[in-house]
Amino acid sequence: MNTIFSSLNCAVDEADGARIVGYVRSVTGLSLTVAGLERAMGIGQRCIVHGRRGPVLAEAVGLGEAGTRVLPFGSWDGVSVGDRVELDQHGDLIHPDESWIGQVVDALGRPVRSGTSWTPGEHARDLKASPPRAFDRKRVGAKLETQIKVFDIFTPICRGQRMGVFAGSGVGKSTLMAMLARNTDTDVIVIGLVGERGREVQDFIQNDLGPEGMARAVVVVATGDEPPLLRRQAAWTATAVAEHFRDEGKQVLLLIDSVTRFAMAQREIGLSGGEPPTTRGYPPTVFAELPHLLERAGPGVEGSGDITGLYTVLVDGDDMNEPIADTVRGIVDGHIVLDRHIAEQDRYPAVNVQKSISRMLPDCHTEAEYRIMQAARRALGKYADMEDLIRVGAYRPGADPDTDAAIRFHQSATVFLSQRKSERLGSMRAFAETYRLLLEAGFDVPLPEEAESEGA
Repeated sequence: MNTIFSSLNCAVDEADGARIVGYVRSVTGLSLTVAGLERAMGIGQRCIVHGRRGPVLAEAVGLGEAGTRVLPFGSWDGVSVGDRVELDQHGDLIHPDESWIGQVVDALGRPVRSGTSWTPGEHARDLKASPPRAFDRKRVGAKLETQIKVFDIFTPICRGQRMGVFAGSGVGKSTLMAMLARNTDTDVIVIGLVGERGREVQDFIQNDLGPEGMARAVVVVATGDEPPLLRRQAAWTATAVAEHFRDEGKQVLLLIDSVTRFAMAQREIGLSGGEPPTTRGYPPTVFAELPHLLERAGPGVEGSGDITGLYTVLVDGDDMNEPIADTVRGIVDGHIVLDRHIAEQDRYPAVNVQKSISRMLPDCHTEAEYRIMQAARRALGKYADMEDLIRVGAYRPGADPDTDAAIRFHQSATVFLSQRKSERLGSMRAFAETYRLLLEAGFDVPLPEEAESEGA
């Protein structure tokens, strides 16, 4: 009997113009319980609740004996018990297109600006698509030119690599993202602004990104005042758009700001769906969704492009070991730490070189580049070890030649690594300048003979 009913149910679902309808049983806070759709509606599927103030799009987040628990993409204002609920069988798809480049869209893939030349694509994309299978993927590709000196020298990024940018609030994450979008050598940039402050969206697009960056970018926006479903979906939509262009053979740079707000949105959804809070109030689905989101970026299969992903993580109280930061750091292929102490010294990008690393090293550098990077990192590390003694005057110049050289290099490197948004410097010139600073400071950096002849 169950088999007959399941077959009949599938036939009804596939019938043209079929409408499957239930009704509102109860509303509690953000959660609404729907009766009559238990056998037709699964987790993640969508429905339309027809209230007095118009239809409200919703998504199923829980199933139980009382009915299907759904959360809104808007507000339940005007919805009452007994209102009609209609199943939306294809609402979790978007249709990216080439015309989306240069546009700003919302989390549902709709244009934000009126009067834009925007058209939906022919092929639908699943918002929660699976990543390519591990053995079908290419290896990470060649090094990308970001034109950001501290990146190209100390934390190089390769095609198909995923990097986390970890920082507290107000230390330059948005500016750093804009620099990457304007300067990185990729075909398309997809930017997901998840839970962004409403007043900062226009500033980011017009001032930070600018016409140069916007000309090859798709920006997906969900502001902090929007419901948690939309904030979570902004990250999924941005990733699905990046997958569309990757499958067309393009090199895609995916920037999502921030993964922490994605996790906070998922926390609200999980708790509303009845999940128990676990680590620091985050329910288990948060830690299940993070790898699903992050693994979708990376190298594509043979014949397709790659998605190079950079994900910002807003660390709580500058604690780099809080649960979301710790989970993301274990998934991605390297991490960049922005330091408030460095930002307070007015050095931007405020990258802490000692705490940042790219897992693509040493393969993505030539032998000469890697030796220069190692020597520079050791010099900065030597200064960091002695910094407190130097500041209080406990270190006397001349007591240790290596410390004296580290002080000289740190003074020059601080100026050299500071970079404005509009400043560009190729990575080869950056390495040559770093080598010169090391030699002037008094460090011996042995290089291969061919590298020395090329530098001469």
